[in-house]
Amino acid sequence: MQKISVPRDENVIVGIGTGDDAGVYRISESAALIQTVDYITPIVDDPYMFGRIAACNSLSDVYAMGGRPLTALNIVCFPTGKFTLDILGEILRGGLAAIEESGAYLMGGHSVDDPELKYGLSVTGIVHPDRVVRNDTPREGDALVLTKPLGTGIIATAVKAGSAAVEIVDPFVRSMGTLNRKAAELMTSLGAHACTDITGFGLIGHAREMLGGNSLQLIMDAGSVPVLPGAREAAASGFIPGGMYRNRDFAGGICEFGQAVSQETRDVLFDPQTSGGLLIAIGERAAAELVDGLRAAGADAAAIIGHVRGSAKPGIIVK
Repeated sequence: MQKISVPRDENVIVGIGTGDDAGVYRISESAALIQTVDYITPIVDDPYMFGRIAACNSLSDVYAMGGRPLTALNIVCFPTGKFTLDILGEILRGGLAAIEESGAYLMGGHSVDDPELKYGLSVTGIVHPDRVVRNDTPREGDALVLTKPLGTGIIATAVKAGSAAVEIVDPFVRSMGTLNRKAAELMTSLGAHACTDITGFGLIGHAREMLGGNSLQLIMDAGSVPVLPGAREAAASGFIPGGMYRNRDFAGGICEFGQAVSQETRDVLFDPQTSGGLLIAIGERAAAELVDGLRAAGADAAAIIGHVRGSAKPGIIVK
């Protein structure tokens, strides 16, 4: 595929060449716009929760950049001959609930008749140009904080197969339907150095993006990584999404696992996430404050999962 050449603009702070979570464009000395778009296919049966989860997933890119959502546009692909408009109404109602909770304003949207149901948002956010949090700027000595548990792709696969118990499904849905707003507010107030939201590339894939071209290693403690109840067991039973294998092909070459790390845990670390948490690189003292603040706000799974160290051989090491 031929590479697209985009003209330079001195006001582009983060553009398409960095693989970051969103684009950032300076509009004044004190303000920059964050722009992102995302949509997904249904991951749960309940249309309201699907709408809410899809909206949380879209809004997360603004939070990952250290910003605040301002406005949103609905993006709807809807099979009119397959579902009733009442279903669409519930999806949009769930999305609106998440948008309003984020403090953003729904401006409208666009819909098309499509054989496959999809929903998401185009989101515009705002951030001070000097306070943009990029995904590839961790510093040696930083701690790594993960704000939500992993395993949504694996559990979704088990749900589709009818093999997930209620006690597994409830925390899975609740996690995806939670905004990353509080995590973003805390990390920016505490001076985070880098951040990315954990979505389709899984933890290891997005950690690879965080490495960028830096001479650093990300050292992770597998036992400290939060995991949704039942995810390891579902992986051991063979409920593996196809995206996990693609993620392993994408990032497995730079990741070294200790012998004690089980295959199920490795699967979880490559598992593609929907509306996952934030992976944040931040100073050690601030990391402890961040986790304490998140847990006080109800994010019980938030944890320090590793650290950043300098190395002439960049990579990810999971112990």
